Amino acid sequence: MQRVLPSAPMSRKVLPSLLALALAACASAPTPVAPPVAPATPPAAAPVTPSQPDVAHVRDFSRARAEFVASTAQRFGIPAGEIEAVLAKAQIRETILKAMSRPAEAKPWRDYRPIFIQQKRIDAGRVFLAANQAALLRAEARYGVSKEVVVAILGVETSYGGNKGSFPVIDALYTLAFAYPRSGDPAKEAYENRREAFFRDELAQLFALGKEEGLDITTLKGSYAGAMGWGQFMPSSYRQYAVDGDGDGRRDLFGNLDDVIASVSNYFAAKGKWQRGGPVMTRATRAADAADFVNPGNVVTLDQQLPGLAQLGYRPELAQMETALPVTLITLDGAAGPEYWIVYNNFKAITTYNISRLYATAVFQLAEAIAGRDGGAT
Repeated sequence: MQRVLPSAPMSRKVLPSLLALALAACASAPTPVAPPVAPATPPAAAPVTPSQPDVAHVRDFSRARAEFVASTAQRFGIPAGEIEAVLAKAQIRETILKAMSRPAEAKPWRDYRPIFIQQKRIDAGRVFLAANQAALLRAEARYGVSKEVVVAILGVETSYGGNKGSFPVIDALYTLAFAYPRSGDPAKEAYENRREAFFRDELAQLFALGKEEGLDITTLKGSYAGAMGWGQFMPSSYRQYAVDGDGDGRRDLFGNLDDVIASVSNYFAAKGKWQRGGPVMTRATRAADAADFVNPGNVVTLDQQLPGLAQLGYRPELAQMETALPVTLITLDGAAGPEYWIVYNNFKAITTYNISRLYATAVFQLAEAIAGRDGGAT
């Protein structure tokens, strides 16, 4: 999923992050795809639709909803009556709130990694790569993003299309925009205000997307956070970064894999500033007398270089790594103890899709496994 504001105190699918839509009809003949890995999550439970939202969830539901309708109508030129008609069908779902409270990224790396780095997902990724090689090579040539990374994103996000999400997108964004619980803690109010504004904006962006792409947004299904399609784009990312990969005049991220592959690649090139051929991450060794390296904040900050890390007692296992590139160090709680990784710009690019460092590492290691490389994982 693309980067979204996480539940406090967690740090993510948008990103971008980071991070991030009946399904739209395919705009062209289906592209060959790999057999999907069985979905890992159960179908959405029955909705909970209170006639009056719990006061613990919202402060002034009626006023907030009316302000949303008026601002969205003015912002995107959509009649207020049409917005009201759609919202009348939306439902507040407790299952969505519960799902947001227990993201997989809260797990330690030793438990998170086996969710995504498993042989069936690697094998399915290789089948997908072979079946869609032409589209992947075109996108790689145009945007510079490794084809294995694009495949790994689709593998992590939706098991190569096998699990694109079962929640009505309108319900997910409506719930998170108007019924996300507030703690009542003044210290958290600023964060909760930003979170509320984020999801209200994504709900407004969904209305704009429906208008632009001719989509019936009441029929779209996605994740519990409102992310959609093969690559789990949030509505704002769909509008900004989706591209027409096959030149048919549409941007279809639900059924057209040319569009899906090109759009994921464009996202990394445009938002993540992906560097063609650049490194992502490499395993590091730690000297016995080295002090712990602290990774402040949620956002990866590349404020080191290899010589500086070496002085602190951390060196890349691969001696030929470029020493002038900006880097930083992350520490993961592995099955055999702490793992030390030096990360580069392209690692930070992956975190624009989902801010979690665990997510970015899983994408990299799955991409390396699909390509038949180890990537320092062992």
